[in-house]
Amino acid sequence: MKLKHILENIPVQELHAPEELEISDICYDSRQAGTGTMFAAIRGFETDGHRYISAAVKNGASLILCEEAPEAQVPYVLVKDSRRAMALASANFFGRPAEQLTVIGVTGTNGKTTTTNLIRSLLMQATGTEVGLIGTNENIVGEKVYPAEHTTPESRDLMALFREMADAGCRYAAMEVSSHSLCLDRVCAVPFKVGCFTNLSQDHLDFHKTMEAYLEAKLLLFPLCERAAVNFDDERAGAILERISNPVITYGMGDGSALQAKNVSLLPDRVEFTACYEGKTAEAVLHIPGRFSVYNALAALSCCLSLGLPLETLAEALGRCRPVKGRMEVVPTGTDYTLLIDYAVTPDALDNMLRTVREGARGRVGVLFGCGGDRDRTKRPKMAKVVGTLADYVIVTSDNPRTEDPEAIIREILPGFEGLDTPVQVIPDRREAIYWALEHAQSGDTLVLAGKGHETYQIIGKQKFHMDEREIVADYFAGTDLRKTK
Repeated sequence: MKLKHILENIPVQELHAPEELEISDICYDSRQAGTGTMFAAIRGFETDGHRYISAAVKNGASLILCEEAPEAQVPYVLVKDSRRAMALASANFFGRPAEQLTVIGVTGTNGKTTTTNLIRSLLMQATGTEVGLIGTNENIVGEKVYPAEHTTPESRDLMALFREMADAGCRYAAMEVSSHSLCLDRVCAVPFKVGCFTNLSQDHLDFHKTMEAYLEAKLLLFPLCERAAVNFDDERAGAILERISNPVITYGMGDGSALQAKNVSLLPDRVEFTACYEGKTAEAVLHIPGRFSVYNALAALSCCLSLGLPLETLAEALGRCRPVKGRMEVVPTGTDYTLLIDYAVTPDALDNMLRTVREGARGRVGVLFGCGGDRDRTKRPKMAKVVGTLADYVIVTSDNPRTEDPEAIIREILPGFEGLDTPVQVIPDRREAIYWALEHAQSGDTLVLAGKGHETYQIIGKQKFHMDEREIVADYFAGTDLRKTK
């Protein structure tokens, strides 16, 4: 594509390249540069892309998109914000594929993954068309499933996914929209048809610093949307609704919301409720337990209602939706205790998950959890307090320690148990901790392995090591000790 077309609608400070220059691709990693590529030098948190301009040129880059004039002798485009410019350029380069799709974006602290998966399932059933998915667990285009590196991909990769979706015949795309992606302009070139807010609780304060800044980041989604869906029961709903000027459907279990769940029944393996919207009612069932599953269902229904689909059709389709991997996932053990894997990694998510577990538990509730390294340290004792208050016994271990010392992370977790009588076992090695938990589970217990969810790896230092909790559990019951081979 010619440079002049790639630069359409992008504020350019200085152009030091011929407008007719042919560009074969866009990249933001100098190692991916090749003949004819445009290298976008973007500033990150650990490094600055401007430091790698020479490496990109050496690898064949034909043009540099940058905020500072490069020292290397190479054509370049100078812009005020190269990250935002890359997003706009990527949209142009891939033929503005998001405009060929109906894109639904879901933001919020908890529930994004389940809600987007529900939206995808509802739309596929109700419309009979292909629906793309972008999120924490995976990215799906037709029959193809791609592993996800980020909740929301970098803008160039996002537009490439949208292009593939449009070419594959997808009419819709449901995507998780993280607060990071909103602040970092990854989605600034996406025309969302519907934007959904699920809830807000403490998370990512290592990045946002304050809850107010975190909320402001979430609010960046709605100016990009035609319509909105908002959890009316969340304590921040009022502040959010004040800032939304587009049409909105509110949802909740209390009075005042446009879509309401009434006659709610919380059962061990599902939720049942009556969905009420604009004078119509429909009986709904979702085969995922827990009060928060009602909210996830309402969020998905609200988004689909915003697209004009009928309540009755959607409620019927909801009953055929299935759980997402790593979200209240029941792991078969052949024992008389229940084993769950869940992704809960925030105090609020743990609170919701454990209250759900307690509602259907026959005996003791045990929780194995840890806290991620290089992430919000203030939530560590808060997570411990939630777990210590709601569980009957606890195993504290590692999550993804990253570059932090696992035992140092645990030392910051443990103060949250002060004043509580809950038995706590500390085992830093997660594999060892899972074995201990399985060895000590009793008849009637519900044991939850919290924090990893869908992940099949553990990040230690800067490296990812394969670790699937399902395999560890299967190995334990098969009598093979993986601890000897780690």
